[in-house]
Amino acid sequence: MRLLAKRVGLLRGWRRWLAAFAAGAAGALSMPPFGFLPALVVSLAPAIWLLDGTATGDAPRWAPLRGAAVLGWCWGFGYFVAGLWWLGAAFLVEADQFAWAMPFGVLGLPALLAFFPALGFILARLLWLPDAARILAFAFGLTISEVLRGHLFTGFPWNNLGLALGQNLWLMQSASLVGLYGLTFLSLVIGAAPAVLLTGKTMRTRWTAPGLAAGLLVALAAFGLWRVPAEAVASVADVRLRIMQPNLPQDAKFNPRNRDVIMRRYLGLSASPGRNGDATPTHIIWPESAFPFLLHRDAGSLAQIATLLGPGSVLITGAARMDDPLPGEAVGKFYNAIQVIDEKGTILGAYDKVHLVPFGEYVPKFLDALIRAAGLRQFVHIPGGFEPSEKRTTLSIPGLPPVAATICYEAIFPDEILAEGSRPDLILNVTNDAWFGQTPGPHQHFAQARLRSVEEGLPLIRAANTGISAVVDPFGRVVNNLPLGVEGIIDADLPVAEPLTLYRKWGRFSLTATLSICLIIVIARRRHQSSSP
Repeated sequence: MRLLAKRVGLLRGWRRWLAAFAAGAAGALSMPPFGFLPALVVSLAPAIWLLDGTATGDAPRWAPLRGAAVLGWCWGFGYFVAGLWWLGAAFLVEADQFAWAMPFGVLGLPALLAFFPALGFILARLLWLPDAARILAFAFGLTISEVLRGHLFTGFPWNNLGLALGQNLWLMQSASLVGLYGLTFLSLVIGAAPAVLLTGKTMRTRWTAPGLAAGLLVALAAFGLWRVPAEAVASVADVRLRIMQPNLPQDAKFNPRNRDVIMRRYLGLSASPGRNGDATPTHIIWPESAFPFLLHRDAGSLAQIATLLGPGSVLITGAARMDDPLPGEAVGKFYNAIQVIDEKGTILGAYDKVHLVPFGEYVPKFLDALIRAAGLRQFVHIPGGFEPSEKRTTLSIPGLPPVAATICYEAIFPDEILAEGSRPDLILNVTNDAWFGQTPGPHQHFAQARLRSVEEGLPLIRAANTGISAVVDPFGRVVNNLPLGVEGIIDADLPVAEPLTLYRKWGRFSLTATLSICLIIVIARRRHQSSSP
């Protein structure tokens, strides 16, 4: 078995690149919906051995860094292709217009994202050591690259490596202490440590790092077992939720000719008798972009909604909205919004999406001009795309505590859930994953939204067009849900929020401190190694 590590490290040329690609692809099995944690070891241990093989004796000084960069890119390309292949489904919804762009989504985006782990491998190689301390160097480098991936160029933290620990109920509880990026560091340390089993020179050096990693995994699980209460979380008084999941195919959802059929479906599902004689809901929740028209400018549809709602009840729904055009403009600005409507059909308030999906909800103006000049159009059926809101706000809804509203993609960003000011008492996420059909994508999206509950100590209410709709308590427990690809309703109470988590108080400081200590340890070991005779 020890020969395996040496042979992997000695691979050269295309065989080395292929091994890195395969190792990265294996890591995707640790992500939802599979959640196979040992796949992280299968992915990260070969990465350690391949990086070992970049030390090339008399080669030029920068050769190991160039080798690390290529390895990191190949590893990342494999990881993102295997984890994000389902993006191709979106290009087939209107295949006659967008099938040509499918390779750019399925291969082009992973190719760009792979530059982040390439940077992580370079950082790791700069700090590399011949002993178990290289596990810390590797975890440090890839954690930095994952933080950068989540923030640069509008950010894309999808399938962050920390999600490997962020799916299991017990293991995910550590997110209440260190958040997603803290889980990233822990996942990397635990997943990479077994590499030392096949490279250590003595029995002690072979088993110390893997033993500590196993102990760390047990400690995380024990903390989770202690933190999650045996009993259900109490409910907010006088709140009865109804989440409607219509399961509409994407090609029907944005067709204006289907407006009447869609409204009948929404209204019929929302008025369905509750299970076991459940009381009339106080809050009905519909998913993102619920209508192929502007609801706030359609008096007839607002009147239909008014007939659905009982006294004192409200509808919370995703709906595109448009501002009045400014002087000299033909049309106003469009926003992807959540709107709150009362029993009189009056719109009481709205939240406009802040973090838009690049190329899905907007295209930079110079690219938009090129697309139109070529006779093509962008994905969104909105002239010019959506405008982002300038500031995140807490949504006020009658009968509910303050709400941290998120629309679709926004729920994957751990630092963008809460607005400045007082803390809300629940997270609301409306989304439309119909673009991606019955693929891993919607499962991955739900898992990331669910982890926000643990980080913030807040319940999550999620309405998704095709699923997964759910009520999640502040510990990440799924109280009720509708699976992917079914229509129906969820009737549920609203769990109360937990006190402010330690992550929310000092999570960023804890990650910075951990990475700083890690860096100090590795640098100290490198100096010791260089000064030893």
